[in-house]
Amino acid sequence: MPKRGKKKEDGVLAEEKEVPEPEPKKAKKGGGKAEKEADGPILYEDPPDKLTSPSGKKYTLKITSWNVDGLRAWVKKKGLEWVCKEDPDVLCLQETKCAEKQLPADIRDMAEYPHKYWACSDDKEGYSGVAMLSKVKPIDVTFGIGEEEHDKEGRVITAEFPSYFLVTAYVPNAGRGLVRLEYRQRWDVAFRSYLQRLAARKALILCGDLNVAHQEIDLKNPKGNKKNAGFTPEERAGFGELLEAGFTDTFRHFYPDTPYAYTFWTYMMNARAKNVGWRLDYFLVSKGLLEGLCDSKIRSGALGSDHCPITLYLAV
Repeated sequence: MPKRGKKKEDGVLAEEKEVPEPEPKKAKKGGGKAEKEADGPILYEDPPDKLTSPSGKKYTLKITSWNVDGLRAWVKKKGLEWVCKEDPDVLCLQETKCAEKQLPADIRDMAEYPHKYWACSDDKEGYSGVAMLSKVKPIDVTFGIGEEEHDKEGRVITAEFPSYFLVTAYVPNAGRGLVRLEYRQRWDVAFRSYLQRLAARKALILCGDLNVAHQEIDLKNPKGNKKNAGFTPEERAGFGELLEAGFTDTFRHFYPDTPYAYTFWTYMMNARAKNVGWRLDYFLVSKGLLEGLCDSKIRSGALGSDHCPITLYLAV
């Protein structure tokens, strides 16, 4: 299948990620040209934001999550300008690929978010990494999930607030040729156990790049990707077990049958313009927060990365 090759960004190598494999084009009867969608690619249109819950509660918390695919490049692409317009209470970033000492001044000195937390890989410079920026100071902030095998790559930050935990995560990719699939399965088990322990203490919000398209509706070409990273039966089952453990996929809670809603597009093959994508980025919440859910948004028009941001409105 076509691969997304390594690309250099700010002098570091990007983490490799599998990309969607286009399905073979079907020829018309009689040997005519391949069929095309009648009116060109079908794009997702983000509907108007719903600012109150179905029970009438107005949102009190707005969180945005974005895999920036390299923080320094994303800043240069004016990602922060979009953030300032979106104005979330908490901003969570994944795949920052930037040590704290290398942070651009534009984000390091952001007065709007006085409370900033960074995690990066211990072993590989310019690899993985997550961040959390908040207008309000959390009660406590921790890094990782408490297991050495899984805490070397800077993939998880957890912030405790008075009535909930907020976890942002960049889940490991199963890799080219599924070389890390077994590790990914161990991660899924350990991470689910970690989230369950937190959720037993208070309500929990999980956001980030979870590196899986759960159902066929969550990617453009499911048939061609069943043996590829992000859509293997094992990864999909792992996500299903997370839902069975008491967490809700907030986008599908509001939009169970909405197609063409993706958050990642490879840079290759003009995939974003054609909307050949995957939904890899999620907000999940524990049961206690369901009544306060107002909306779960995919900001597919926001540029600056091969992922788009997602935003959650919640009454807490």
